Amino acid sequence: MDKLTLQADKFELPENIHYLNGAFMSPQLKSVTEAGLAGVRAKAHPYTLAVDDFFSGPANIRQAFSSLINNPEPNRIALIPSVSYGMATVTHNVNLRGKEVVVAGEQFPSNVYPWMSATARQGGKLVTVEPPAGEGRGAKWNQLLIEAITTRTALVAISQVHWADGTLFDLAAIRERTREVGALLIVDGTQSVGAYPFDILKIQPDALICAGYKWLLGAYGLGVAWYGDYFTGGLPIEENWLNRLNSEDFAGLVAYEEAYQPGALRFGMGEQSNFVLVPMLLQGLRQLNEWTPGRIQEYCTDITEGPLKELQAAGFWVEDKHWRASHLFGIRHEAMPAAKIKNALTAKNIYVSYRGNAIRVSPYVHNSVADMQALADVLVKSI
Repeated sequence: MDKLTLQADKFELPENIHYLNGAFMSPQLKSVTEAGLAGVRAKAHPYTLAVDDFFSGPANIRQAFSSLINNPEPNRIALIPSVSYGMATVTHNVNLRGKEVVVAGEQFPSNVYPWMSATARQGGKLVTVEPPAGEGRGAKWNQLLIEAITTRTALVAISQVHWADGTLFDLAAIRERTREVGALLIVDGTQSVGAYPFDILKIQPDALICAGYKWLLGAYGLGVAWYGDYFTGGLPIEENWLNRLNSEDFAGLVAYEEAYQPGALRFGMGEQSNFVLVPMLLQGLRQLNEWTPGRIQEYCTDITEGPLKELQAAGFWVEDKHWRASHLFGIRHEAMPAAKIKNALTAKNIYVSYRGNAIRVSPYVHNSVADMQALADVLVKSI
């Protein structure tokens, strides 16, 4: 398959904007905007909606997301409003009494607060593995995580790519260790899935939970969650008519059904048929399957490699390329003049994020080398 080329024409971004902040929120594809507008217009004519419309959109999302992550069982996927909702489903179905939950330091709150609450409520313990300092940070951090997983571990809750600085976590090695001790692996894929390859059959997590408004190119308020064998027969956190068996039979809805829909469909949120957000996420997923995460990652590597070498030569620190993603990474300097840099970047219409002591940069296929070079030029001049 050929390499990706610049895809800026497919997005809504003005030409004078250097938007390197997709990890905050992805820019919107024009096709996604149109899908959303069509959904809004459809509500003006509700008589055109059919019973099947409540089910076909979510089913199409499950199929498209399955293609993206190499999932052979679409019914293992539930539609959710947020990562915290998907994580709450996990906490609702695990026993943490006398056990430990392992997380990486400075994870996104939606993959920390559920475990803080659940361990406190159930009598477990939260174990946080902080990042080490110095060279080889990514490799050492991964090793510390492996060492923290013991026979006391109930589960590891972690991302594939750290949200603050793009550090890659070796999910295959973590999965192997969790199997050795009988622990679960719960993955927050929000900052990687869609932009970085993820194969459900290779990693074999127990749950993969993703917000839809970042690298899945959907709108805010709709995401997806994949649940493995451990959660078969589990209890959902809400009881809605859509997650019950035979909900497709509108005439029989008052013949209340005790059984749930098969697989992970029982974990889906109420009103998951959302006629605006569903077609938007579906359009984003279809575009991603056309581009493929591997080609997206390759494109981001190509446009960032040169400017990052210049920054490193000027004394900036970036994680070793083997332990970070190319679509999301942190840039640090021991004498970082934060206020000066923020003002200089704003003046040049360069958009990034600031996480801890790092400048978080997250380029995408709408960016070019020129966007990265503009960033590098400002940073070098600011030191």
